[in-house]
Amino acid sequence: MRKGAKRKRIQKDNNEDEDAAVPAQDNHKTTESTKPPTRAKPVKASKPEPEYFEDKRNLEDLWKEIFPVGTEWDQLDKVYGFNWNFSNLENAFEEGGVLHGRKVYLFGCTEPQLVPFKDDSLLIYIPAVVAVASPFPPSDKIGIKSVQREVEEIIPMKQMKMDWVPYIPLENRESQVDRLRHQIFILSCTQRRAALKHLKIDRIKKYEYCLPYFYNPFKEDELEQSTEVQIIFPSELKPIFCEFDWELDELEEFTDKLIQEDELSEDQKDAFKEFVKEKVREAKKANREAREARRKALEEMSEESRRAFEKLRFYKFYPVQTPDTPDISNVKASFINRYYGKAHEVL
Repeated sequence: MRKGAKRKRIQKDNNEDEDAAVPAQDNHKTTESTKPPTRAKPVKASKPEPEYFEDKRNLEDLWKEIFPVGTEWDQLDKVYGFNWNFSNLENAFEEGGVLHGRKVYLFGCTEPQLVPFKDDSLLIYIPAVVAVASPFPPSDKIGIKSVQREVEEIIPMKQMKMDWVPYIPLENRESQVDRLRHQIFILSCTQRRAALKHLKIDRIKKYEYCLPYFYNPFKEDELEQSTEVQIIFPSELKPIFCEFDWELDELEEFTDKLIQEDELSEDQKDAFKEFVKEKVREAKKANREAREARRKALEEMSEESRRAFEKLRFYKFYPVQTPDTPDISNVKASFINRYYGKAHEVL
């Protein structure tokens, strides 16, 4: 029976027999009123979109872990102020790259250059990484030399808190370090910037004049060939900074010219000449000692070391060009420093 027809029949029965119909109607109402009210279905909260983070590259922080030797401490923040990209250095260790499967020693440096950036020209400290492909450390020494420093120093790295340490790629950092077969070594410095305030000024300046040292006994050092000496003479007027070439310059004429230019007083002429002669004697002695040391090193060198020196290669890496970094394409140079000379390849 249809629902609507049943309600009509009940109404008719009410008129004919009210007493009999009422209980039936009440029962029906009671049944309907006890039905639980319909509840609205809960609205499911929408799931947040998952966040995706780009996986870190295995050697992504390599260039930042390398100490930029010779950079002024107060300029380090400027070096890292740009998001430099050294993916070319990372790729060099991949299959087919110039450093793949080789033992490599890396050190950093910076080169101040005026370069265009966002419609302006800025003096930028450009970072560069030098890779030395070698089966043994290229040197455990650091050279300290500047125009202001009269004497060049060659000292152990550790005196400047520097050393070659193994670099651990990201994928291996959960492994036991002593079980890894290290192929990448970086020049690291443990001198903390926060502790610089406790150092003397001369000690701090030494870091700015540091150059990674390298001695190749198969290549005649430029000091052996040089006939120039740096002169820093404490004159009464003001200190005299000049270069004297004992093969090209005649000392008497050289001194008279300084007097004519009011750089040197007449009464200091003899003292200046003796000073220069002493510097020339020291330089000639150093040249003789350098030649003797090279000869001795070649005599004592093993055949294995000879072959290693012959295969030695220097690679210089500059940052890859990106939209948020300056264009450095016109300032790249193969020159590394006075000890290493030029890189075999610039990347």
